[in-house]
Amino acid sequence: MSGERVLVTGAGGFVGPHVVAALLAAGYRVRVTQRAGSSPPDGTEAVATGDLAGPIDWTQALQGVAHVVHLAGLAHAGPGLDAALYRQINTQATLDLAQAAYRAGVSRFVFISSIKAQTGAFDGPPLREDDPPVPDDPYGRSKLAAEQGLAKLDLDWVALRPVLVYGPGVKANMAALLKLARGPLPLPLGALTAPRSLLAVENLADAILFALTPKCPMRRAFFVADPEPIGIAAILTALRAGVGRRPWLVALPIGLLRLAARLAGREEAFVKLSGSLVARPEGLLRAGWRPPVETRAALQRLAASTGAG
Repeated sequence: MSGERVLVTGAGGFVGPHVVAALLAAGYRVRVTQRAGSSPPDGTEAVATGDLAGPIDWTQALQGVAHVVHLAGLAHAGPGLDAALYRQINTQATLDLAQAAYRAGVSRFVFISSIKAQTGAFDGPPLREDDPPVPDDPYGRSKLAAEQGLAKLDLDWVALRPVLVYGPGVKANMAALLKLARGPLPLPLGALTAPRSLLAVENLADAILFALTPKCPMRRAFFVADPEPIGIAAILTALRAGVGRRPWLVALPIGLLRLAARLAGREEAFVKLSGSLVARPEGLLRAGWRPPVETRAALQRLAASTGAG
């Protein structure tokens, strides 16, 4: 609702600036949490808080706040990180903030979880929101534990489970695909047509806005994704169109590609790239959410914003 104050944690990350801009455009007043000495985003107010790995007094940050959007957390960084650190930052710190929000009279608490809270699989049939969650790593388990902890609180909460998010500044797998697409050489990936769900960062920001409205059902988790899944070959085609290149994709057999990846010690990365992970946002769509950005157009704009290689 216009004029209400929203507290946003994690505003300095990849997703944060898009969420802050969307909230401001919708007429919300935005307060961000940040480390001391940092400059807040234009149009916002800031409050310094401590590290999520330690205790935080949220009293000042929550004063006069109607809603909380909790983006901050320990990102999925692969193996090697202590599971206890994931639990402290992604689970306990989330629940500490949620409990403080309840005491402060916050109307709605929007928690940005992850599709990893549902599954760690890279291939398989389309996921359903009523499937039992089976996270397979400390990151996913820490996000699911936070959702389960929220369910025990007398608080109006919504958990959003985004799939792979793309947009300006994206890193990791999508950044690697963008680099490939910007190159002038043919790519042997034309056979990688297995559908996978993606999420434009603009659509994620819009889903968060929707989660703050009465239309969005409370006290449950939702998948968040662009409505229609898309294969790697189509992703590369859209990215290359964005930099004015024809697709130039060669359809080498998937078995041959996997063998080459295995010999190069990159088989797991290939499985992530070639597999199918589909998680349609059925719950949000039934509730009335309409994502504003179409996947291929958003991918083209992303590539165009980086320029040709």
